Amino acid sequence: MGTIAQGVYKHLTKKKSALEKEFDAKYELVKVCDLDFTKALELGIPREKLTKNALDVVDDPEIDIVCELIGGVNAAFDFTMRALKNGKVVVSANKAVICEKGKQIFEASNFESYFFEASVGGSIPIIKVVREALVANKFEHIYGILNGTCNYILTRMANEGSPFEEILADAKKLGYAEANDTLDVDGFDTAHKAVILTYLATGKWIKQSQMIIEGIRQVKQQDIKWAKENGYSIKLVASVNTRFRGKKVFTSVRPALVARDSVLGNVNGVYNAVAVEGDLIGTGIYIGKGAGQDPTSSAVISDIFDAIKYLKGGPKIGDLCEHDDIKIADLEEVKGVYYVRICVKDKPGVLAGIAEKFARHGISIELMEQSKHDEPSKAWLIMITHQTNEKAIKGLFADLKKTTVVQDNPFVLRIFE
Repeated sequence: MGTIAQGVYKHLTKKKSALEKEFDAKYELVKVCDLDFTKALELGIPREKLTKNALDVVDDPEIDIVCELIGGVNAAFDFTMRALKNGKVVVSANKAVICEKGKQIFEASNFESYFFEASVGGSIPIIKVVREALVANKFEHIYGILNGTCNYILTRMANEGSPFEEILADAKKLGYAEANDTLDVDGFDTAHKAVILTYLATGKWIKQSQMIIEGIRQVKQQDIKWAKENGYSIKLVASVNTRFRGKKVFTSVRPALVARDSVLGNVNGVYNAVAVEGDLIGTGIYIGKGAGQDPTSSAVISDIFDAIKYLKGGPKIGDLCEHDDIKIADLEEVKGVYYVRICVKDKPGVLAGIAEKFARHGISIELMEQSKHDEPSKAWLIMITHQTNEKAIKGLFADLKKTTVVQDNPFVLRIFE
């Protein structure tokens, strides 16, 4: 009975009469499973409906729909598979379990009795858009902002000039970030969602080890300042790109410089945005709240609605198709323009030595700037590259980290087009 489940219960209860009319079916809460009954009792759920044993839910023959909102992978997977085996419909907001175990879950549900709209995009119905509304399209590129917590932090960093650590602490107090912030700010929550979108767009299950995953923890005010002065916003962007020769895809999650006068560059606060480029529709952009109780609980209730329609014999959503012939693009094929920030010793000859390392890896520099560091013995170098590729950038960074004049890990932003 965590944050999302509380929202689902409150809205299903508050709007029961209207929703039953809309669903053309009556519904009843049978059981709630949690290890701590405090929140459930505060909401007025009778104690006799509470259990600490999940098998009391997934094995109960009277229960038609199971909502799995516990997060994590192993326990969630076991309970989901057992519920499906028992003939139940499962609704989930758990992007982690789908990312790791989606293939098995979809097969066990016969691609019919598992609903997962709330796993990606909060209030944005992007699963339905890609799976149903745009079914005739070949998806060339799906990209966007998929983590409201990171977008909230980056927006406040830009608006207030405060450091990352200070705003992250505020985000935790407000409930936008968990006490353990790794999933959000290091990009893994977004990566889980990107894996799901990759499968929906291409039929290819990818592993996180096959992606680039970078978070926002290393974004500094130097980067924010440069972005503002040059017409950009910094956003954590997920990208599912199929624009390669042959049947290939590359999926990434990383902070990027996005043109401030673009739609994506103006999506701020806890809002998410997903852009879908299809061969028939061109580009469609979907925007909505991505963090908080109400947006996600709305998506869960939408799935419950679809689950009821399914149980009443309504039209089934089309099968999800897997395509084993699609390959992961090589790093050399993933091209772009990059912003690179390096902290170096402030002494003669350093700039020339750093430029030589760029040349060694075949990276041409379009712009080079030097600015003051808080410590007099150090300086910031900012380089903007001409078009290069991920393999070259990876090699450059490995080389720079071995250099004694480089005082900290170099930082990179993709200039997102």
